[in-house]
Amino acid sequence: MKRLLYLLAAALLATVPAQARTRTTQRNLHTDAVVMQPIAPAPGDSLTVDQADITLRGYSKRASDSKETFFVTNNTQYRLSAIRITMRYTGMDGVMLHEREVTVPVTLNPGDTQLASVRSWDPQHNFYYYGSSRPRKAATPYQVAYRLLGYDITVGR
Repeated sequence: MKRLLYLLAAALLATVPAQARTRTTQRNLHTDAVVMQPIAPAPGDSLTVDQADITLRGYSKRASDSKETFFVTNNTQYRLSAIRITMRYTGMDGVMLHEREVTVPVTLNPGDTQLASVRSWDPQHNFYYYGSSRPRKAATPYQVAYRLLGYDITVGR
């Protein structure tokens, strides 16, 4: 009797069409070499840090992400342990949405590049970077710019 039930179940399963495979990974991932735009200095603003010392590029944040990621390149002759930047978030119409200062821990030798991440400014997941993939849910695109405020130089090993 058991054998008959197994044969019957196997015959039923053989007649059911196979379902399409569900993809659980993202396709077409790539590293953008797009350099993040620097914030233009205000009139009378004296910058003490050379903005060319650090390059930020490849910024990414989807609406569902809780972190923002980007590549940091050390253009100085020093080994760095952290950078301090102002990040300005604007809508596609140029209206400022938010601005904040962040310290990004890095370990960068001269000429090196490292992937860095910071906690997102958008805890409710209502915004996505316009260069990232468009989300399925309703979300607002934005742009980001930065200003280098300073960096920490590692002394010793």
